[in-house]
Amino acid sequence: MDIRRNLPLLMIICFLSQMGGFMILPLFPLFIEEFGLSGWTMGVIFALFYVGKVIGGVPAAALYRKIGGKRALIAMLLLLAVCMGGFAVSSAALLFGLLRLLQGFASTGLTVVVRSIIGDEGNVDNRGLFNGYISSSEGGGMVLGPVISGWLSLHWPLSVPFLLVTVCCLMAVVAAMGIKSASKAYHASESEVNGQTSGESPTDAKQTQTPMNTNYTVSPVNDTTSTTIPEPSTGLTRRQQLIGYGTVHFLEMSAYAVFLTYFALYAAHIMHWDPFATSLAFTVAGISTLAAAPVAGYLSDRMGDRLLLCMFGMLMIGIEVVVFLSTSSYVWVYVGMLIGGVGGACYMDSFFAHIGDHIPDEGRSSVIGKIVSAAEIGSIVSPLVAALLVEYGSLYTVFVFNLLLIAAAIAVQAVMRSRYRSKRDSSA
Repeated sequence: MDIRRNLPLLMIICFLSQMGGFMILPLFPLFIEEFGLSGWTMGVIFALFYVGKVIGGVPAAALYRKIGGKRALIAMLLLLAVCMGGFAVSSAALLFGLLRLLQGFASTGLTVVVRSIIGDEGNVDNRGLFNGYISSSEGGGMVLGPVISGWLSLHWPLSVPFLLVTVCCLMAVVAAMGIKSASKAYHASESEVNGQTSGESPTDAKQTQTPMNTNYTVSPVNDTTSTTIPEPSTGLTRRQQLIGYGTVHFLEMSAYAVFLTYFALYAAHIMHWDPFATSLAFTVAGISTLAAAPVAGYLSDRMGDRLLLCMFGMLMIGIEVVVFLSTSSYVWVYVGMLIGGVGGACYMDSFFAHIGDHIPDEGRSSVIGKIVSAAEIGSIVSPLVAALLVEYGSLYTVFVFNLLLIAAAIAVQAVMRSRYRSKRDSSA
């Protein structure tokens, strides 16, 4: 796959899918409320989305390895289109729940496939930048989606935005169909693996090549060994890397879920903001991420210390929280959101680029799938913990908990970075 040629198409796919997701995010509760569902039923339907996100990562990684990035993208986007179209014509709680589960599955699957493509086809010099472009396109969708759906909801039935999102998903499918699944460079490098060095002609070698990502097969012996023997460049076993990365992303996504769930309540009840001011805060954060992501990715490539930039990004997110805990001033809180948006870009770009640098090709998509799925468990658990804190404490304690999650994520990254640096120094 020619990543430079296909990067604009991947950005279009991420922009359209993210815009679609954020178009329905503020409308979905209002939409299903029209059907007279009970509060408990609505809560179960909401929760099923995150259950789908938890279970979606590992199967998506397996699908990516089995059929390749292009076909996996098309499959996930078609599934999203079916879900969005289904929402627009459904009225039964059971069907809403099933579609919501599949939506979560496809959403996580799309993330796994896109980030795996960047990890596999990029290199240590450009993974950060390419991940930055992906984060930037997602940020653009986050900003534009709610604006479009908000305007549509004023003039049309609430089912209309869902139909528009269906169209967006189908447009993304068309973009995915334009992706080139293999490049000349890829064929050249694969020719050695597939027999050219054994005396075959280039034509014979090309005929024996397998499609992208279908040749990433590791024997059981080698796979077992890779989980117990430290990687030469890291000093950590594959299992230790998976636990470390999974813990970091679990903590980060937990903190993010708490913020998404409770900031609006905190702004309304503690800072006494109106809904418009609160929405503007999210918009500022989205625009900040949109603008900062490519720059953060470029810095990640040039610094040569991605974990340090990850830690710095998490620190900036912590500053965002400290700011709105300290003041209700619109200007200062918006400045904090601006800082937090930059921090989110620094973290996401460097985190997935770092995985691409340190996890070998044959296991990379599987690791990303497991990490993304495990992190979504945090999106379910942390709001429940926060709910208990609200019940027995206050909204303020919720964001103290949020800061503790951020601090723990920084601490785990610091330990991993220390191990990497120790291994590098001992090898020098």
